[in-house]
Amino acid sequence: MSYQTLRQPRLADVITERLEALILEGSLKPGQRLPPERELAERFGVSRPSLREAIQKLAARGLLSSRQGGGTFITEDLHSGYSDPLLEMLSRHGEFHLDLLEFRDAMEGLSAYYAALRATPTDKAVLIERFEELEARFDEQDPAREAKADAAFHLAIAEAAHNVMLLHTIRGIFHLLEKSIVENLEHLFGKPDARKNLMAQHRALLDAILQGRAEEARSRAHEHLVYVEEGLLEAARAETRAQRSLRRAQAMPTASH
Repeated sequence: MSYQTLRQPRLADVITERLEALILEGSLKPGQRLPPERELAERFGVSRPSLREAIQKLAARGLLSSRQGGGTFITEDLHSGYSDPLLEMLSRHGEFHLDLLEFRDAMEGLSAYYAALRATPTDKAVLIERFEELEARFDEQDPAREAKADAAFHLAIAEAAHNVMLLHTIRGIFHLLEKSIVENLEHLFGKPDARKNLMAQHRALLDAILQGRAEEARSRAHEHLVYVEEGLLEAARAETRAQRSLRRAQAMPTASH
């Protein structure tokens, strides 16, 4: 009987796979600077030449980039799951915002469900921190800053879900998500108690995740996005009524003297 020869993996290949895994799981984020070569080699317990070879492989794959005198960084473009032209095109067309909300409903409902099941103590601490930042921004009543904190809170939920496909899909639309939330807030804040309702929804979502209630977390995410969608639809209907009234007024014949 013949046996296939087993080949010992090269150390540089092992390091490459480990760094890729750290990028996929979100431990290394787009734009983040890698630790100095000496420090990173010590962390992995490997030689600097092996580490250097792994970094060169990742750079050739477009995952790392070097800056003159500035070190090695995770490629910024990794945050874009969709091409920049498509993101820009979507952001310019308001009629697709409801499509984005439906997409968020599916993705964020799953993220909330798995986050409730899988969040570690570290994940939970980050979620609480992001929620407190969101609460502080809402008190300032600045839609742009609120939107950034809102998106960061939802991204932290995706990170706590420990599913790399969900994480990178949501991270890929992060810029579009921020812009959409700004516009959503501008419409919703015309409603009485909108800020109070939104914060209560976020609090209920956070509590369900922290307490490990997966189905409730999914439901809370859904209820939050339904509230936003209904608010946008009502704003659109009000805008349509205003435009219709204006057209009627302009069409009326002037009275003769």
